Amino acid sequence: MNEKLLRKINNLENIERDSAEELFQFVSLNKEDKLLDLGAGVGYISLPISKYVDEVTALDFDKDILKYLETKAIENGITNIKTLVSDFKDIQLGDEEFDKAVASISLHEVKPLSLALGEIYRVLKNKGTFLCIELEKSDLSTGPRVSSENMKEEVVAAGFDLVDVLYPQTKLANQSVYIVVAQKNK
Repeated sequence: MNEKLLRKINNLENIERDSAEELFQFVSLNKEDKLLDLGAGVGYISLPISKYVDEVTALDFDKDILKYLETKAIENGITNIKTLVSDFKDIQLGDEEFDKAVASISLHEVKPLSLALGEIYRVLKNKGTFLCIELEKSDLSTGPRVSSENMKEEVVAAGFDLVDVLYPQTKLANQSVYIVVAQKNK
């Protein structure tokens, strides 16, 4: 493994954040669900959610980080995670394949955001749920961010109905977090 990849894995594995399981309360999970984890990285969502659903597709643009995730899944005896190297703006999957989609701290880097949200809408089944966890944009933001107001507008413009928008007290890397829960109702 090259040093750049090792640093990336180390950074992702050591981010101080709450358990991913705490996020699952915002989306009802069924054992027969097929779930898409956008920006899966080292498996923060994919690994723990895999025990609640039939199948997880872990999508990321970084094939090396997905290989690491595959290794972790094997080491943990998890067999229902598939990985997919893909761009958020052109997801290499068919229409209406997923019951749920989760994007955790990954959409802020996508430009234009509308293309990614359109693709998420496309791959979700009717009545499918989209859970978006992001860092709030503020004067202290050091990287690209999407404000919760802008995200809500973009999610609705993509065709989703907003179910809930939450502002937990939780901070990630000392930054405020917001959660958008949306549903595809076509």
